[in-house]
Amino acid sequence: MKKIKLGTSDLQASNIALGCMRMNELEKEDARKVIDQALEVGINFFDHADIYGGGKSEEIFAEAIGMKPSVRENVILQTKAGIREGYYDFSKEHILQSVDGSLKRLKTDYIDLFLLHRPDALVEPEDVAEAFQTLKKSGKVRYFGVSNHTPYQIELLKKYVGEEIIVNQLQFGIMHTNMIDAGIQMNTKFENAVDRDGHVLDYCRLHHITIQAWSPFQYGFFEGVFVDNDKFPKLNQTLASIGEKYGLSKTAMAIAWILRHPANIQPIIGSMNPKRIKDVATASEVTITREEWYEIYRAAGNVLP
Repeated sequence: MKKIKLGTSDLQASNIALGCMRMNELEKEDARKVIDQALEVGINFFDHADIYGGGKSEEIFAEAIGMKPSVRENVILQTKAGIREGYYDFSKEHILQSVDGSLKRLKTDYIDLFLLHRPDALVEPEDVAEAFQTLKKSGKVRYFGVSNHTPYQIELLKKYVGEEIIVNQLQFGIMHTNMIDAGIQMNTKFENAVDRDGHVLDYCRLHHITIQAWSPFQYGFFEGVFVDNDKFPKLNQTLASIGEKYGLSKTAMAIAWILRHPANIQPIIGSMNPKRIKDVATASEVTITREEWYEIYRAAGNVLP
């Protein structure tokens, strides 16, 4: 599997990552099969969060992979914190407690990459800076990032935080293209010309921040999967037609479409099905043409001015 450098770090991560949000739903043996398949196809990056399964997903992952030093050195672990029941919390106390909890559940001494989850409207960046400095100095976290943050939210953090922000995890996929639409349709009166995210794609490229695409197969806000969905016949027909040329399934083509973008976006797939993980991995080193990328973009209902 192709590897990419995350942000300005020395982390060489698989260009497709496995999201472990639903791992709490599996028995240990089934979780082991999922992890083994991911490792077999070359996935070395595993995405977690303290809220996934109320922490259970991290626990099952550590048990299933058989966490020990020889195993730990061959994987990159990412976790997130900040979402609490009914509110968001970027306080120093919560960040430090959350990281300690994740370290315990994951049975490791350090996290490779720690992200602030959804933006906290009451964030005090000085507090975040102190938390990050403490985590970095103690060796508990190697690198830092954010999730679902706008450029100015990142800039506010960077004014106080000394550590580099190397990742921004954002929802992105063929049926969720906000951060591309506004740029393509600029200077028009089309609805999607409205900039809803501060041109976050261009910002991240300018500042060497890797974008991680969460829920790459979803449409709307968790309304469902678009692959093999009767609501999107043209898109599925196009994915199948172009996929046939490369020997890819429609699901793998959806990932190949994301990987074609020069920003080196890293899709986070959340499948707990070993066969599907193996299938998606076939997209890792496929590069579709510019014409094919736009054909798929248009098939999803997007308009070119």
